Amino acid sequence: MTDTQKSPFDPNPPRRNFYGRRQGKTLRRSQKGYLSEDLGDLRPKGISIEENPDRRAIDPALIFGDDRPIWLEVGFGGGEHMVHMAATYPEIGILGCEPFINGVAMLLGKIRAAGVSNVSVYPGDARDVMDVMPDNSISRAFLMYPDPWPKARHHRRRFVTPEHLLPLARVMRPGAEFRVATDIPDYVRQTLEEVPLAGFDLVREGPEPWEDWISTRYEQKALREGRAPHYVTFRRQG
Repeated sequence: MTDTQKSPFDPNPPRRNFYGRRQGKTLRRSQKGYLSEDLGDLRPKGISIEENPDRRAIDPALIFGDDRPIWLEVGFGGGEHMVHMAATYPEIGILGCEPFINGVAMLLGKIRAAGVSNVSVYPGDARDVMDVMPDNSISRAFLMYPDPWPKARHHRRRFVTPEHLLPLARVMRPGAEFRVATDIPDYVRQTLEEVPLAGFDLVREGPEPWEDWISTRYEQKALREGRAPHYVTFRRQG
């Protein structure tokens, strides 16, 4: 990407309080190419605050061009899980949100390599997506190894708080599945306490992953460092 080319990624979106990193190591030339060449076509329209300041509801069918079920991945990291799900379930569409530009670039590279076309990539906060998606429009949601925010005073920044869970519950269809994977015991505790209060029923939780699970680089790091993965499944009430 040359200096005159503008990436669709906005490093300073308006209004939202955001506590994580937006960029890490310098991007490789190939990653800059993915951002300039691929992200524009894969990015859903009308979701960013800049594009939709009035936060009007969008038509979900416009994301993939049809009325297929839409799954939402919150914070896709390096993209392994999202691409695996897209390849495993080509009949659905997966919308992934990730404000960390390095992760977005990694995902775009994996999308090219896998040749999947049923993906949409929003390089920003998942709250932006939940603002404008209509009620009952998401058929499954994933929260895979989210930022643990280990200090007690930062627990309110975790995704498993009412600020995030209530909007998530609104956009999910009754009976839709919400999966959470983490290696942090206190994150499991807060998940089990907070998610049911937002309108979800606990289906299962424990050390056994889902049958269609793919172990991500974050999980492999946790295992190397002696932390045990934990998998939790909820179902939207209604």
